[in-house]
Amino acid sequence: MYILCGPLLHHHDIAMYLTVDNRKTYAYTANRAFDASKPTVAFIHGAAHDHSVWSLQSRFFAYHGWNALAIDLPGHGKSHAPAFTAIEDAAVWIARLLDEAGATRAALVGHSMGALIALECASRYPSRISRIALIGCGVPMPVSAPLLNGSKANDHAAFDMINVYSHSAAAQMGGNRTPGMWMMGSGMRLLERSAPGVLHADFTACNSYSAGLAAAKSLRCPVLMILGKRDLMTPVTLAKALVSELANVRVVTL
Repeated sequence: MYILCGPLLHHHDIAMYLTVDNRKTYAYTANRAFDASKPTVAFIHGAAHDHSVWSLQSRFFAYHGWNALAIDLPGHGKSHAPAFTAIEDAAVWIARLLDEAGATRAALVGHSMGALIALECASRYPSRISRIALIGCGVPMPVSAPLLNGSKANDHAAFDMINVYSHSAAAQMGGNRTPGMWMMGSGMRLLERSAPGVLHADFTACNSYSAGLAAAKSLRCPVLMILGKRDLMTPVTLAKALVSELANVRVVTL
């Protein structure tokens, strides 16, 4: 179902509200109605994030011949709770969301937790997923005790740690080349608007996911991995085992 939602960059947006597992689910479509004749790409966000992190990427694809679905996972953004605590459950849910959207086949782009979901989904549904892009991904993806404990207690210190670890020193100082963009402030507001317990559910899912290497070994679709050389949340070293199991992979390190 498409509806007009609130203003974004001074215009109204066509978005898609779907019912998946009897829960209201939101997907940002970059002001484009779904067209079954076009290829589809679904963007899957990371822990305590939502569709808004993909605003530029989804618009680019939507205006270049694709159906773009920037998804709010359950419990995130405008999608109804509860949040998943297992990557496997989220991967199955993605397939059901594609069914509801009318996409028989899709490419998946995932960041961090979303990358694990994309990996697992592609492994489970090889005929449905044409290719995947994994951003800031490693297998396993352990979460430190301070972050797990802080998120369980809904301690704001967990947000502080994530925000510091997720931005380079230059980003923390400012001087962004995009006028008006404040990386630290935007990152903190994004985390703060997540509901209590969501970050802990997401971290639990990442920390407990143990099937990643087996999923990677079974994949035959093309995989693009985009890694950050100075990424502290998901260091490049965590990607080595995953890369070694992928049959058709291209690695880009920024």
